[in-house]
Amino acid sequence: MGRGLPLAAALAIGIMLAPPARARSLPTPRFDGFNVIAVAGHPFGSESARLALIEARQLGTRAIAVVPFFWQPNPASPDLVRGKDMTDDELRAAIRDAHALGLAVIVKPQVWVPHSWAGAVAMNSEAEWAIWFAQYRTALDGVVRVAAEEQAEALAIGTELVGTSQRPEWNEMIADVRARYCGNVLYMAHNVEEAERIPFWSRLDAIGVTLYPPLGPDDDRVGRFAVMSSIAARLDALSARSGKPIIVGEIGLRSARGAAEKPWESAEERKSAPDPSLQAEVLADWLSILERPAIHGVMVWRWLTDPNAGGLNDTDFTVQGKPAQRVLMCAWKGRRCVQDQARMP
Repeated sequence: MGRGLPLAAALAIGIMLAPPARARSLPTPRFDGFNVIAVAGHPFGSESARLALIEARQLGTRAIAVVPFFWQPNPASPDLVRGKDMTDDELRAAIRDAHALGLAVIVKPQVWVPHSWAGAVAMNSEAEWAIWFAQYRTALDGVVRVAAEEQAEALAIGTELVGTSQRPEWNEMIADVRARYCGNVLYMAHNVEEAERIPFWSRLDAIGVTLYPPLGPDDDRVGRFAVMSSIAARLDALSARSGKPIIVGEIGLRSARGAAEKPWESAEERKSAPDPSLQAEVLADWLSILERPAIHGVMVWRWLTDPNAGGLNDTDFTVQGKPAQRVLMCAWKGRRCVQDQARMP
């Protein structure tokens, strides 16, 4: 008999037979904080954006999610490109400025589809799926490179791409990201329903999920607690089955009347009178219910890089200048006051 396989061949076979990487321990502190969105005139790296991060840190924020956007013209188009909202240099500045404040960073790209949303993305043929994934990988490439170079603590490979998440191409995408990035790799599923169907959790370090279920009428707090409690129990079960921690990548609500029935609805979709107290109450309820061992962080949608954003007359998602700020400060600096506000009526 010969002396065996050449070293290179043996190594190649070993790589092919190697099991998927096990989940790594998540960094501390927990991923509790804001999705910080860059707005016109206040790019990451500017003094105003730094001030906005400082103000978020003063509330007890431990982490931020930085959101570079990808863009495609309609849900069925494979012509996806990196958006112009954030350059690589701006993404790099966001991570560096957050780290300088002691904040952990999740880099969390999202697909923007005009007059629609990322969950509607679905191609009409296998050829178009091949193009879409190739374009997505190209758009993701710079994001991965900067996240790796700046040692961002976590990277989401995608967010709320419900129509794509059963595709096998994600396995190769994950392997490619892992070859270049050593932090925690996750995917942000849309609501618990998508999270329960994802086939590739075993290849990732954590289960990411965004939570925007219908919560009922604004004044039905008992019903809202029931909805939230049911979702939290399902997340507990998913974590137990998968052996993965849960990171809630988004909770949020407009500070507007009627917002609880459709928490995902934007200010552009429906005009309404301001109701900052409703926003504060719903966020307090979520934070109280999501305080459980399986949950390793809750990220609020949203905080803007404009330090003067928000205010009591604003009806959008930002919590800046609204009562929700105190709710979050209580959660992140002293949980007792959140529990007092969010106890079951």
